Amino acid sequence: MSLQVEKLEKNMVKLTIEATAEEFEAAIQKAYLKNRGKMTIQGFRKGKAPRAIIEKMYGVGVFYEDAANAIIPSAYEKAAAESGLDIVSQPDIDVVQIEKGKSFIFTAEVAVKPEVTLGEYKGVAVEKASTEVTEEELSAELDKVREQNARTVTVEDKAAELKDIVTIDFEGFVDGTPFEGGKGEAYPLTLGSHSFIDTFEDQLVGKKVGEEVEVNVTFPAEYHAPELAGKPAMFKVKINEIKAKELPELNDDFAKDVSEFESLDEYKADIKASLLEKKVAAANNEREDKIIETIIENSTMEIPEAMINTQIRQMAEDFAARLQQQGLSVEQYFSFTGLTQEKLFEQMRPQAEKRIQSRLVLEAIVKAENITVSEEDLDAEIAKMAEMYKMEVEKLKELLGDGEKEQMKMDMAVQKAVDFVVEASKEA
Repeated sequence: MSLQVEKLEKNMVKLTIEATAEEFEAAIQKAYLKNRGKMTIQGFRKGKAPRAIIEKMYGVGVFYEDAANAIIPSAYEKAAAESGLDIVSQPDIDVVQIEKGKSFIFTAEVAVKPEVTLGEYKGVAVEKASTEVTEEELSAELDKVREQNARTVTVEDKAAELKDIVTIDFEGFVDGTPFEGGKGEAYPLTLGSHSFIDTFEDQLVGKKVGEEVEVNVTFPAEYHAPELAGKPAMFKVKINEIKAKELPELNDDFAKDVSEFESLDEYKADIKASLLEKKVAAANNEREDKIIETIIENSTMEIPEAMINTQIRQMAEDFAARLQQQGLSVEQYFSFTGLTQEKLFEQMRPQAEKRIQSRLVLEAIVKAENITVSEEDLDAEIAKMAEMYKMEVEKLKELLGDGEKEQMKMDMAVQKAVDFVVEASKEA
């Protein structure tokens, strides 16, 4: 195998990789042995036809695709390692030469990690976020607990209000014609939950049990069912039942029921302490983010498009895995939300760019400040992981390869860089 490296614009590099004619011939022969059993050639038992006969019947290139697919992954991996480049994207492969008796040549265009020119990163000034817990926030938290402990009661003599649960029969019409999926019976709907489109729920407020209502709405322009998108609709709705939530009173008995405390004042104090802890953590995270954002603004770097696309795909894969844990497929999510893969990628792009920029400047600070992670630090981190996964430390060390350990070291060094710039910052 031979390799040529050509630097392109915007931190892109083209690798030209050449496998010898002998290597290509061996790959073709392997493809023939793998596929001959699938081919029926008159005059030969299945799987017994000579390669020359198959190539004459189907064309000389019949096994080229399988041969190329066999060569490219390992040849690219070897070339990437040999190049010494810090590659940060999936390769864009293009076959240049594929011909019997000749060497097999392909190119792989890749993004390489950009150089970062750091601006001011010490003494960055940012405003301090407030950590005060207001009475409104305390009341809102108490109301959440009351909602969680509310009981529902059926009401007969009052009109429906927001937060009431109404049980309805409904049928929807577009242009006077019922549409698929627009009908339901004994459907429980919490008013104000925004479960239904447009102002559907608002138009049921003030109505009583037994009333029949015509609800007029408009489907969103990007509704997942194209035949309904952007169209006005009328729903015939009958209210069968109204249930209202009865919230418990705020007193000492309530505190005893929902907590370990004997009085409401003690319970409030505990909630306030918990809210304060969360606000301090959020303020610290916000401060870190603002400091890193400022450092990014002060620095210069040219991020290749392929690097951003690779990050977006990784984020999308992580998102799909989280959906799967909840029992949803990506296709179901797109159906429910009306999103497409292209729109999802577009939404993820700003976050992908920010992640890349943050990592690049922090790695640059690690280098500039000569931040290191000792073997003792690494061992301590592995011990934490072992405890978390209920594993023996030595067993986990065996499972972690050198590459994983080096990545852990860099991640730890990056966190040290975050701590460094935060400690060096000042209040605006």
